[in-house]
Amino acid sequence: MQPLTARREPPARREIAPSRWAYRMQRLWLTPVFRVLFRVGLPSVILLSVCAIYLSDQGRRDAMTQFFVTLRTDFQNRPEFMVTLVSVEGASPDLADAIRAKLAIPLPQSSFAMDLDGARARIEALDAVQMAELRVRTGGILQVLITERTPALVWRTDGGIELLDAGGHRVASLAERIDRADLPLVAGVGADKVAGEAMELLAAAGPLQPRIRGLVRMGERRWDIVLDRDQRILLPSENPVAALQRLLTINASEDLFARDIAAFDLRIGQRPVLRLTPYAQLQLRRARGLEPPESEL
Repeated sequence: MQPLTARREPPARREIAPSRWAYRMQRLWLTPVFRVLFRVGLPSVILLSVCAIYLSDQGRRDAMTQFFVTLRTDFQNRPEFMVTLVSVEGASPDLADAIRAKLAIPLPQSSFAMDLDGARARIEALDAVQMAELRVRTGGILQVLITERTPALVWRTDGGIELLDAGGHRVASLAERIDRADLPLVAGVGADKVAGEAMELLAAAGPLQPRIRGLVRMGERRWDIVLDRDQRILLPSENPVAALQRLLTINASEDLFARDIAAFDLRIGQRPVLRLTPYAQLQLRRARGLEPPESEL
């Protein structure tokens, strides 16, 4: 038996499709680049725009600049960064005073405001300073470490007497030669430029060193060694050390320096020349009959 009224089926549910623009936006949102731009780029643009509007006023910009300048100044001038003392190490007392005067740094001063490179250049401009190193130590101390030049030669010039180191660099002036009688003497124009060669000659002189009164630069091209008893060794312009060593070898067997010889001319390597003293020349001429004997005078 069928029911008087037939059962009615519910109507089918319609699926509403997105619009074209909604579909495009959904697809665009699924793009990684778009999501990054929307989440990061857009807030950044808004923030930059706000900052640009705020800083468009000159008064605000000046106030912000002054704020950061004051902040930096207050930080740099804190007590732990202030230098109040200069310590000079490795220099003699006179040189230390000259270094302090050359620094010319008003104290106290912040370590951030110091030009250490410029200060080092001013110190190394002193003749007696070979190298300088500057450090800011805890406790507000500017430490200056000095490598002082060591005098090795006394250089006599027309303008006075100078002290030179082994490289020929000027160290200081000298009032009298006797003040540094412990150092060898060199003379002549350009002697400072070849101080290293002079040191080699002095080292090669060996047993002859006690008799050396000094080295003279001749014509800015070669050396003469001046000995006591008015003897002189004329060295060549090339390989003077080797020429001196050959002369010392001959002297070891012939004892040349004990004879009446005024000069040993080694300028011509293959033909050394010995110049006799006036008395020795006279005796030689008498021995050859060129002069009357001393008894006939």
